[in-house]
Amino acid sequence: MTVPDAGPQLPAGVSLRPWAEGDDLRLLELWGDPTDAQHHQDRAMLRPSSDAPWARCLVAEDEGIPVAAAVVYASSVHPQRLWFYAETARELRGRGLATALLAALRAEAETARAEGKLATTELKTRFAVTSAALPDSAADRAGSDGAGAASASAVAGAQLDLAGGPVEHAAEPFLAGQGFAPLQRSRRIAVGPGVIKAPELDGTGLAVEDLATGSVELTQAVAEFYAATHGWDPSDLSIGQAQQLLLGPATGASGAVVLRSKPKTQGGGIDAFAISYTPERTEDPTDVLLGWNPELASVDAQAAAASLLALLTTQYPVQLELDDSMDILTPILDQLLATGHARVLLDTRIWATDVPDAS
Repeated sequence: MTVPDAGPQLPAGVSLRPWAEGDDLRLLELWGDPTDAQHHQDRAMLRPSSDAPWARCLVAEDEGIPVAAAVVYASSVHPQRLWFYAETARELRGRGLATALLAALRAEAETARAEGKLATTELKTRFAVTSAALPDSAADRAGSDGAGAASASAVAGAQLDLAGGPVEHAAEPFLAGQGFAPLQRSRRIAVGPGVIKAPELDGTGLAVEDLATGSVELTQAVAEFYAATHGWDPSDLSIGQAQQLLLGPATGASGAVVLRSKPKTQGGGIDAFAISYTPERTEDPTDVLLGWNPELASVDAQAAAASLLALLTTQYPVQLELDDSMDILTPILDQLLATGHARVLLDTRIWATDVPDAS
């Protein structure tokens, strides 16, 4: 690729070049280890540039030494926006390196759109406000395509020069100045055991059933749930993609349980489902994707989600990813947070350049 001219935005002594083999190790020596699992996942976005899938990644060198890098790339699952991630060595922040990298990458995207290689140049990114150490599975499940449960999610993104730290005040002015605005909040929340009264199943008609993660019925339910809760970042998730990105062996999905209003033999469909991404039980909260049938009335969907969550946490804690767009689950978990029966492990903000009414 030809590196676009960043012009006067480049500080003296700084040059840009494409990402090259070994840059991850060279930058790691300067950046230090990632601070948590999300930071680890975000750094994995940095990669060689390619056209299929489309990605452009640049490195900033200061007097020949790699000190910063940034990437934009397209997601087949969420085609409305490109993901953007940037990181700069701590001692060199504030010199305009991220601004220069973003300008050059935007120029690359504009060229690709003019050539018909991209359908959009709008960007999205994310940064952590609150962060705790997370099991790798919690962040890695989504993969680099940004299709996590919400990481299921999982989703992918950026922490903009202050990865893993208290970035709220540092990241927001930069993003606002570059045309970004708040789009979504995503939290990873741990729920303790026995904090929700488990429903009585006898005589209610409710049926709880284990399903294989390869189940077509389950995959359909997951795809419909994912699409319904991602109106803020529209998804083109096919059944095959849902299976590959959220239920396949590479995701770590180890089991699934579903709640039906009546047994399947009596025509009962899936009202709510839970997928575990923790292969072996440990003292850490089990990583779970909890979803529901978006065709249900809100009161019924909330009852199903609460009932399944109660059953899941009868004896053991779980951790869930919660976008604010998940209006069925949000009040349940917010109540548990307010009473001290749940805690936030990770709180991120997702910003984008095409947020409606951002002005």
